[in-house]
Amino acid sequence: MKLSSQEEYGLRCLLHLGRHPHSSLTILEISQAEGLSPPNVAKLLRLLRQGGFVESVRGQHGGYTLSRPPEHITVGEVLNVLGGRLYEPSFCDHFSGAEETCQRSSIDCSVRAMWSRLQEAVDQVLGQTTLQDLLTSGQQLLSQESGLLEISTPS
Repeated sequence: MKLSSQEEYGLRCLLHLGRHPHSSLTILEISQAEGLSPPNVAKLLRLLRQGGFVESVRGQHGGYTLSRPPEHITVGEVLNVLGGRLYEPSFCDHFSGAEETCQRSSIDCSVRAMWSRLQEAVDQVLGQTTLQDLLTSGQQLLSQESGLLEISTPS
């Protein structure tokens, strides 16, 4: 199971905006900070704007900001806009294998039942995790890493 690059990079762009709550950031600023191409950042920000996560302002002092506080944006809703769900129930309708042996109901198909349970678990975690949670845990990890570096530095 992997996140697509679009999901990963879009989430990184949002987190970068979340780290600068009182600033309006340009595509170029986000691009340079995240190591992404400006056209890719522009595409991601367009999707995020259409999804209601960012606002844009044109002009010399324009740029992008979060449209809501980071604690009101869940990772699940962001990933749904950027890439969709891991497993859609309609998957088996399109990729059913041998028609005569396929069990399409989740009661009869153990593979479908497993994917459904996995999707429920993923939805639960992603639906309860906010951008603020990621920003906070990222800051904690950075401070832990710098603390480890200080501890392990020889005197």
